[in-house]
Amino acid sequence: MQTITTLAQPKKLLDQVRDKIRFKHYSLSTENTYISWAKQFILFHGKRHPADLGAAEVEAFLTYLATQRHVSSSTQNQALSAILFLYRDVMEITLPWLDNFERSKKPRRLPVVLTVLETQKLLREAEAAPAPIGLIIRLLYGTGMRLMEAVRLRVKDVELTRKEIIVRDGKGGKDRVTMLPDSLRDAMRSQLALRREWHERDLVLNKVDVWLPDALAVKYPNAAKEWGWQYVFAAKNYSIDPRNKSERRHHVEEKQVQRYVKKAALTTGIAKPTTPHTLRHSFATHLLESGYDIRTVQELLGHSDVATTMIYTHVLNKGGKGVISPLDRI
Repeated sequence: MQTITTLAQPKKLLDQVRDKIRFKHYSLSTENTYISWAKQFILFHGKRHPADLGAAEVEAFLTYLATQRHVSSSTQNQALSAILFLYRDVMEITLPWLDNFERSKKPRRLPVVLTVLETQKLLREAEAAPAPIGLIIRLLYGTGMRLMEAVRLRVKDVELTRKEIIVRDGKGGKDRVTMLPDSLRDAMRSQLALRREWHERDLVLNKVDVWLPDALAVKYPNAAKEWGWQYVFAAKNYSIDPRNKSERRHHVEEKQVQRYVKKAALTTGIAKPTTPHTLRHSFATHLLESGYDIRTVQELLGHSDVATTMIYTHVLNKGGKGVISPLDRI
């Protein structure tokens, strides 16, 4: 009797990219971004396989991004990172030209900072945002957290008694501690109480599992159901996780926060380009204006190098570099 052997079809390249990203436990946003750039790179070169391309084709694509699409240097560097990941990690191709690419230098610009009065107006207007968006906006300014650090905040990392928030896996994979403002303690307590009600309901419906970082879901099988690991700012509705197709609550969408910050800035007549990250810049600058030393601000922001924090000394409310104009001495 003749046996017919069916050979498994090799996975498509983009599926291999997705598998490698998940193996490395990168975030879903990184997964979507890298796959998008890999796809654009392939389409730009007429669907030719990257194995048939080289330094000239990579340079041509990056040049196209800069000259035709007018992308920023950070976006161009993001595209380069995705392409390097494609060659090195997915295709496992070591080519000499991969190490010779110079990343586009990001222009050093002063951060946009709101005055204290502008901040007060914006936060007052943000109170009209639906819960918990208004609380998140106030938390961004009150703690100096980045937007994604705030929306991904877990219950176990909020310490009401000590008035602390532990920021896990921040930029560069670092943890840090920042303050929980006194003025937000009651609001956070109410948010946690509401979140607890949802958690009890989710347990009954067996939709309580929450996404866990790295390999924690394997190491601690029950952790995904535990109260401490739940998102503080969870979405009202369930959604399907694209990674494992399970139905559960994700955290609130960061776009909601971005939308309401922009709306509040327009309503209050703030002419400066204002985003959630502007509140982090304002947090740092206002602390320095209040007399706190730069090392303390550095720790609260989670900067590895104090030189990164030093940029806020250039936007303090003291005029150009803190120098009194000779005109004012006449």
